[in-house]
Amino acid sequence: MSTTPRTLLALVLSILLLGGCKLGDSDDQRHEPTLEAKVGQMVMVGFRGLSVTPQDPIWQDIAERNPGGVVLYDVDVPSNRTQPRNIESPAQLKALTSALQGIRPDPLLIGIDQEGGIIQRLKPRYGFPDSVSHAQLGAADDLDGTYAAARAIAENLREHGININFAPVVDINTNPDNPIIARYERSFSADPAAVTRHAQAYIRAHHDVGLLTTLKHFPGHGSSTGDTHLDVTDVTHTWQPLELEPYRDLIGEGVVDLVMTAHVFNGALDPAAPATLSPAVITGLLRDELGFDGVVISDDMQMGAIVNYYGFEAALELAIAAGVDILVLSNNGSTYDDGIAARAIDHIVRLVEEGRIRRERIDQSYRRIQALKQRLAIHR
Repeated sequence: MSTTPRTLLALVLSILLLGGCKLGDSDDQRHEPTLEAKVGQMVMVGFRGLSVTPQDPIWQDIAERNPGGVVLYDVDVPSNRTQPRNIESPAQLKALTSALQGIRPDPLLIGIDQEGGIIQRLKPRYGFPDSVSHAQLGAADDLDGTYAAARAIAENLREHGININFAPVVDINTNPDNPIIARYERSFSADPAAVTRHAQAYIRAHHDVGLLTTLKHFPGHGSSTGDTHLDVTDVTHTWQPLELEPYRDLIGEGVVDLVMTAHVFNGALDPAAPATLSPAVITGLLRDELGFDGVVISDDMQMGAIVNYYGFEAALELAIAAGVDILVLSNNGSTYDDGIAARAIDHIVRLVEEGRIRRERIDQSYRRIQALKQRLAIHR
């Protein structure tokens, strides 16, 4: 029997349809993550536990809800420090991070505040090496010394399974009486150029050993007279444009992995909202003017400056609309909630389904987060 071209085409189409494929489908289309999975990647959550098992809520969240990452702490604030948190010893921490990474095949972002000096979660009393503060490094003004100190921090983090450091702080030390920056020696200098130089060395040291870094706190927290952990902090009359210089320079060099937003209110930049919830600050200033297209991560969304005025769910919507890609839920403030990650993910999914957040906006953040994880692989 002779076979015509039309017969051959019909045969091919039948085989494709019987095989469950549609003509024109790509692998990307067939393996496109669900909306819930994409939203999950936008959540980075804190939890209680020196170890994890399949019975623990955080294990179940990672397995079923696909959060992009977790945040580790050494003390548990909601229990007035009476309960253990995540860090007890080097061996314990290494086992914890290994177990977390083993829950799903795709990499989990594991972040920590290990700036150096006063702000460090891996403390000598737990068996970890001590570290030097930004202020001490800036005062010495030895870039080789800053690189060496930062590399020691990065190697310690990598050895214990942590892949993101929420540092360096690039706030300018414009207020020596600042209760949350200067008081804790978190700024390299009052000179923006010096801050940039030391941040460059700090970032390079982390990249050289395979870690991601985070510039904070955008658009500048150095002039504040209050602490956003506790309440709103208005920098309208103290903030200066020079506080943007380290961001502009480092973004221009292409070395920035993440930028963390501040919850400060700056009426000079947005008369209506704090930076984390401000499209003018995040999309207009950081993305459009400074040219940053990487991951924007919030400071803890449960800080007083946010939840005291906006509420948890409203703040999530506003932050995403403003341009935040990863929402940090420390679960380490006044209360603890095992279900906070699921609650946040479900709420954001509802916002998309109701048309209050565009699906394309979720897709933007998802692509940036996946590119960040690829960047992590490149640094290794």
